[in-house]
Amino acid sequence: MYPELFEIPFTGLTVKSFGLMMVVGFVSAVYLIRRLSRDITPDPQYITNAALYSLIAGVVGSRLFYVIHYFDKFKGNLLSVFAIWQGGLELLGGVILAITVISLYIRHHKLPARRYLDILAVALMLALAFGRIGCFMNGCCFGKPTNLPWAVRFPYGSLSYYSQITANPQRNRPQPQLQLPDDFFTYVEEHGVLYMKLKAKEDLTPAQKDMVENGSYRALPVHPAQLYASASGFILCLALYLFWRRSRETDRVKGANKIFVKPGQIFGMMFIFYGVARFLLEFVRDDNPIGFAGLTISQRMGVFGLIPLGIVLMIVFGKMKPDKIITSK
Repeated sequence: MYPELFEIPFTGLTVKSFGLMMVVGFVSAVYLIRRLSRDITPDPQYITNAALYSLIAGVVGSRLFYVIHYFDKFKGNLLSVFAIWQGGLELLGGVILAITVISLYIRHHKLPARRYLDILAVALMLALAFGRIGCFMNGCCFGKPTNLPWAVRFPYGSLSYYSQITANPQRNRPQPQLQLPDDFFTYVEEHGVLYMKLKAKEDLTPAQKDMVENGSYRALPVHPAQLYASASGFILCLALYLFWRRSRETDRVKGANKIFVKPGQIFGMMFIFYGVARFLLEFVRDDNPIGFAGLTISQRMGVFGLIPLGIVLMIVFGKMKPDKIITSK
């Protein structure tokens, strides 16, 4: 786990692994979009501009979704909402706002919207795959305890470790998974209220350090849920790309089978694929609270939001005439 990769000289600021992987995902997505859109764009600068707007919207949406999801953490200190460098982003919110902004941009410039959205769908899954690697390095979005041979252990003081030593009624867990003695905690005062807080590792005794590194208080092995999500992102990217390539081939062949490859349908397909993948991945994650119908908010959004939206888009776009391709002059 490497939440901070290195410190920028003379600034005191550090480069966060999650932020770096978001940038890697963004650059990779822009490159892929420019490659796939060569035949439909009048000016590659449209792609660069749209990508820049989507990056800004993605960061804002990710932070907004996180703040809404965990608003209790920001009560009493609303200015901390803007402290993105301290961590706290959720990719799903970023994807939703980025798609909205790009859709408005495409409509404003009267570009072949559905064809752009198809390409965007492929690229978004690629960006998501890299972003989830950042989640793994950051230690967020962690999985449930498991004894599978590929399970991973996050270190003492990580989000996963803190979850294991804390009861969580919102996860139907009335007792901690690891029972730490009281001498591993200290008391801190915030806004006149005393809270128990896990001691920093450097404040532990040598015996305590050995217990959390090698003994009975070592973190439980968990599913590498972030890597599952990353792998699903790469798989979905490849699957959508193959559908996109098939759609380009059917454009050139008169009378070809055009089922599921009409402009815009791949974009709708992305919502279905991602909704199903996220629904399944939530069963091995151990961070999001369980709510209505025994499902997390992400599962409810997938089942009642993303999947139905994708089906509707595929039906609607399937009945529309193909939009015109604007070629370079």
